[in-house]
Amino acid sequence: MKLVELYGRVRYAVRIEGISRREAARRFGIDPRTVAKMLTFSVPPGYRRSGAPVRPKLDAFVGIIDRLLEDDKARPVKQRHTSKRIFERLRDEHGYDGGVTIVKDYVLGQRQRQREVFVPLRHDPGHAQADFGEALAVIGGEERKIHFFAMDLPHSDAGFVQAYPAETTEAFCAGHVAAFAFFGGVPPSILYDNTKLAVARILGDGRRQRTRVFSELQSHYLFADRFGRPGKGNDKG
Repeated sequence: MKLVELYGRVRYAVRIEGISRREAARRFGIDPRTVAKMLTFSVPPGYRRSGAPVRPKLDAFVGIIDRLLEDDKARPVKQRHTSKRIFERLRDEHGYDGGVTIVKDYVLGQRQRQREVFVPLRHDPGHAQADFGEALAVIGGEERKIHFFAMDLPHSDAGFVQAYPAETTEAFCAGHVAAFAFFGGVPPSILYDNTKLAVARILGDGRRQRTRVFSELQSHYLFADRFGRPGKGNDKG
């Protein structure tokens, strides 16, 4: 997966930022011949996942941490758990044998996401947002549920919608291709909810691990992605 994302970063740097191939090789620490191959192919030729992704040692304990943080909301501020105390409880009560730093980083990320911040929405020209929705439609005289892919340019309120039988990876990719053709170009960036079609996993520090197909789509069309906060619909217009 990291190799697929590197393809996208290198291609974006050369095709969009305009840096030279030699500079890209220096920036990313790779051979200039590798840069040339990355500019030829959107994804690694013959790329295959060698095995299931390795999960961090903390994963089995994040549910416990989340419960402690949720319970803390009903406590006075001075009686809430510190990240060090959470680490000690995981170690002493639940058999956690990992390090303290990864616990502190996870707790910090969770607390930052819990803070509600209100900022004005600003939509620069050309930037887009995309999502799937559901609706009822009459097809062949029969009412059925459809899944529609929608992409819009909030600055101008231009929008594109196309319906599919199901919300699948194929529909997600086809919707992007059709929307780019409709708008006559590719937006510099696209804002998404944390759909599983694009995000394989949200890491403890808030970074997204993208799905292979989404990384390939992004590497080919060279758009930047942005993601709203989980469960925060007010991040999008």
